Amino acid sequence: MILISNFLIPKGYRGLTLFPFIVLRSKDLKSNTFLINHEKIHLRQQLELLVLPFYIFYGIEFLYRWALYKNWHMAYINISFEREAYTHENDLDYLKHRQNWDFLEYLRRHDF
Repeated sequence: MILISNFLIPKGYRGLTLFPFIVLRSKDLKSNTFLINHEKIHLRQQLELLVLPFYIFYGIEFLYRWALYKNWHMAYINISFEREAYTHENDLDYLKHRQNWDFLEYLRRHDF
């Protein structure tokens, strides 16, 4: 389900996923198929990690990368979950062939 809420979305971001919802900054973003696909990838990641562990893992990885890069944006785009979602957001069939735990591959690869 897609919700529209400007105040839930941090400045500089267009959307976020809070299982089972995709929250977008504005109504016009509902037609952005690549953004929606990106967020659907996060829904799948959250589901396979049983939701709460996803947020814990995401937070820990973000803090690690923030300490590593000393830059908020670099830390964010190098989180394994984000790397998988950004890499495949343009592939609208990705979720049809995605294997469980595919985000782990992005922990092993070099950073963006």
